Amino acid sequence: EGEGEEGVSALYVTAPSKEEAKRIAGELVSRKLVACVNILSGVESVYEWEGRVESEPEVLMMIKTRRGLVDDVTRAVQELHSYDVPEVIAVGVHGGSKDYMDWVRDSTAGRK
Repeated sequence: EGEGEEGVSALYVTAPSKEEAKRIAGELVSRKLVACVNILSGVESVYEWEGRVESEPEVLMMIKTRRGLVDDVTRAVQELHSYDVPEVIAVGVHGGSKDYMDWVRDSTAGRK
């Protein structure tokens, strides 16, 4: 389960606010690029930006889609996101509920 273009991937994307995450999530789902987006509050991100160590509260989106749509989802996030360099990390899903994986594929079937 999970191999090839029809496999399932999970993408992790942070956003500065729940409102922005909900806006991005709604666009991704309505475009049929993704099946589902979980929005997790209470994330603290520590990173270096422009020579300074920063620590900021963020929300984390956990996005489920077909592996073959990862590049399209990445481009859409970059288009919709307020950050200059939004975090977009994709990982392959290896195993899990077959019914759920089928639902992810069916929910994004309108996209090639």
